[in-house]
Amino acid sequence: MAAGDIVPVTGELFEQTLASASPDMLREMIKGFAQQMMDAEVEARCGAGYGEVSPDRVNCRNGYRRRDWDTRAGTIELAIPKLRQGSYFPAFLEHRRRAERALASVVATSYLLGVSTRRVEKLAASLGVQGLSKSQVSAMAAELDEMVESFRSRPLDAGPYTFMWIDALTQKVREGGRTVSVHVLLATGVNADGHREILGIDVTSSEDGAGWLAFLRSLVARGLSGVALVTSDDHAGLVKAIAAVLPGAAWQRCRTHYHRNLLTRVPKTAQPWVSTLVRTIFEQPDPASVRAQHAHVVDALQAKLPPAAAHLDEARDDILAFTAFPREAWRQIWSNNPQERLNKEIRRRTDVVGIFPGRDAIIRLAGAVLAEQNDEWTESRRYMGPEILTACRKAAQPEMGNNKTSEAGSTIEAISA
Repeated sequence: MAAGDIVPVTGELFEQTLASASPDMLREMIKGFAQQMMDAEVEARCGAGYGEVSPDRVNCRNGYRRRDWDTRAGTIELAIPKLRQGSYFPAFLEHRRRAERALASVVATSYLLGVSTRRVEKLAASLGVQGLSKSQVSAMAAELDEMVESFRSRPLDAGPYTFMWIDALTQKVREGGRTVSVHVLLATGVNADGHREILGIDVTSSEDGAGWLAFLRSLVARGLSGVALVTSDDHAGLVKAIAAVLPGAAWQRCRTHYHRNLLTRVPKTAQPWVSTLVRTIFEQPDPASVRAQHAHVVDALQAKLPPAAAHLDEARDDILAFTAFPREAWRQIWSNNPQERLNKEIRRRTDVVGIFPGRDAIIRLAGAVLAEQNDEWTESRRYMGPEILTACRKAAQPEMGNNKTSEAGSTIEAISA
């Protein structure tokens, strides 16, 4: 589209045209200019024009993604170009708009309820949250709450979700005139396409069996299915809730969290030696070697640190559940580290608030962050390839359960064959 197609007249006549133009025409003009700006930026990054064969080309286009742009002329739907290598986002759009608006809403609500500190007040000023009325804050919160609730209650129809990670965060909130700690329950999974997906978020008063049971049941009610392995820390009541709600799923205790728990049971001077020994368990090439090395480490600890040896021996099945799947997936399923990185992003946003004015404020901010993260995962490369997922599903089939040692550690090619 040429500039002349968008701006048909100039000078005084142009101003008259704008004054008499309908909102639809103004939106079309703005959309046309924005598309030209994005095309020019993408062509500069690619080193060549659209469809142009050039030795100077360094990148290629890879379709479009739709994005609504709120302007004074109304909402405009833009087609943002995607690149095969790297990413592109136009500078004139607000990146992470939902999470920043959620943060502004939470801070403003805290301020109006009289629970903010001087630090939060300065943050509000830096975000431009000044002079907001209660009606403005309510309107902002209502819009965000509707978006977050739609995200939280959406159907989980991209399954089967072969692998699932669960964790919990602690946040402070004002309830009944005092500050209490509540727990934010989070669940992520790998869908049938191999992409990671945020499955659910909820806030409970405590990490007990009832809270986990209700959380998992809500996920199943929304369509969660096909879970073969759940990776998590040893949260109270979680293992029993998994067995009750997801009877076909195994439980993998996060090796990183277990490692830390084990080191608290040995003297500080012996921790480096014990840490090195435990790591050798997970460096073996096949399930049989992993279990043999686990037995060897238990024997080595028994001579010097019997309590640690007993603890490691008791946790054998919990920390070695990953061996029932092809070794190509081991590094992705034997710990909760992917979930921990997500937790850090949530804490980075929630730490600036400190004490939330209510549970709905926690859901509002954390839900907006998770919704944005879910969008990024959808557009990024797969977390697991289709061949790995197919092999993992075959390894999880009941008829293969009697021969886990010989078949579960096979390569992808052997299982596929």
